[in-house]
Amino acid sequence: TDPNGFEKGVAEALTAVLASPRFLFRAEAQPEPDNHTRVAPIDEFALASRLSYFLWSSLPDEELFELARSGKLREQLRPQIDRLLADEKAQRFVRNFVGQWLRSRDVETINVDARRILKVSVEESFAIFNGNLRRAMHEETDRMFAHIVAENRSVLDLLTADYAFLNETLALWYGIEGVKGNDMRKVSLPPDSPRGGILSQASFLIVTSNPARTSPVKRGLFILDNLLGTPAPAPPPNVPPLEAVKQGAEKLSMRELMVQHRADPLCASCHARMDPLGLALEEFDALGRWRKDDAGQPIDTAGKLITGESFANVRELSRVIATARRNDFYTCLTEKMLTYALGRGVEYYDAPAIDKLVQLLQSDEGRIRSLIYGIVESAPFQLRRGDDNG
Repeated sequence: TDPNGFEKGVAEALTAVLASPRFLFRAEAQPEPDNHTRVAPIDEFALASRLSYFLWSSLPDEELFELARSGKLREQLRPQIDRLLADEKAQRFVRNFVGQWLRSRDVETINVDARRILKVSVEESFAIFNGNLRRAMHEETDRMFAHIVAENRSVLDLLTADYAFLNETLALWYGIEGVKGNDMRKVSLPPDSPRGGILSQASFLIVTSNPARTSPVKRGLFILDNLLGTPAPAPPPNVPPLEAVKQGAEKLSMRELMVQHRADPLCASCHARMDPLGLALEEFDALGRWRKDDAGQPIDTAGKLITGESFANVRELSRVIATARRNDFYTCLTEKMLTYALGRGVEYYDAPAIDKLVQLLQSDEGRIRSLIYGIVESAPFQLRRGDDNG
């Protein structure tokens, strides 16, 4: 007999298991639709799996399995959602969803030329802008979202909160006094603070900047894509970078450089949507620090949305999004969270479900659990299509 036969057999069996779609993907039993439709409810085991992977990023626990076995999970969905959100494993939902939606996790690894921004030596830049500071920036965004979920607060807090989650390191970076120690905690912001909400958080400001300077285009595009749900089209080819415009115009402000950069009529229409949003954030540099001027030039943060709403600075912009453009924000957040929950992009046939979810937010003052409950109870989450066999 072949002495290696046993090992070879085990290897072949493992190869088959690891390559199987049932190992690589979450398999769900195909529905048995009637003659009029190919869409049917998923069974309770599949529902338990979808729910658990949505809120825990992991397989169901024994309680979910037991409810599925007894056919009672659908009867107890909301209590089970509350139970899952109260568990520490729900932090995976926070970190994974917020990390993808707001890119908060990117702040720990993104390329930043702190030496040029801070105008210090390489050694000093690493000592000042270090891993501890980056982690605190990441935690600030995640902790705010986790707080909103735990307290079932309005999602509008993400825009207009008068509090932040800080430790001593991040508070000093922001110029906020009275915060001591390494532990992140909820801190009430001074009435005149430029901070408040995700648009003034360092994680957002850094991941939407270039390595050595701010980028009004990136910041404006991020707001359009991830808060207002109105992404701009792709830029035309052969558009020169801003650095090419800046050569010989070092004394121009960022706003003046952007005016030159969008001189091409093909660029002007899209920049008219993006630039005012990004320029509203120019009082924050590429490291998320507040500043009074940009290379000695005054900073003009006033602007107007393409829909006509005016604002003077980032706090007013946040209020505009939270009031006049509230439904746009609700819709965008709903689409982002539904995409995360389903593991696929939203399609045209999801529009009725999205409209219902937005109505839930409107009727409950934007409380986040209304959205989470609604997603789990929605048709896209509870139904699936069968094989199309004609």
